[in-house]
Amino acid sequence: MLLLLLGIIVLHVAVLVLLFVSTIVSQWMVGNGHATDLWQNCSTSLMGSVQHCFSSSANEWLQSVQATMILSIIFSVLSLFLFFCQLFTLTKGGRFYITGVFQILAGLCVMSAASIYTVRHLEWHFNSDGSYGFAYILAWVAFPLALLSGVIYVILRKRE
Repeated sequence: MLLLLLGIIVLHVAVLVLLFVSTIVSQWMVGNGHATDLWQNCSTSLMGSVQHCFSSSANEWLQSVQATMILSIIFSVLSLFLFFCQLFTLTKGGRFYITGVFQILAGLCVMSAASIYTVRHLEWHFNSDGSYGFAYILAWVAFPLALLSGVIYVILRKRE
């Protein structure tokens, strides 16, 4: 049981790291000396140093992507906190429903953020010579992992 709990905690922390990195790093779209994320557009020189960074536009869809990514982080942190609280207060045989629900909500939030960005990013980037960066891919990787850990929390029963 201890090994199972350790595995679940490692999975949860991995999801949190993926969510933080995908939200913070400026690599959602890359190409032609240009890197963008949810917060700013940066142009880089041939040597790789940043030359100019501009704030992201005030489009409603981009603000909804920002909000849902932040919500996914909040739900995942809250889920981890609730897991530790329930670990010590839940009676024997009880299930971690609340923890699982918050982790599933985190997964759904990151999925909706990445989906909105996928559909709407062409309104923001007029040239189509760029490609998706690693932070965008990490957001998509975090989605099934968050759902998986949420389902595991719902199925998991507390033992002695």
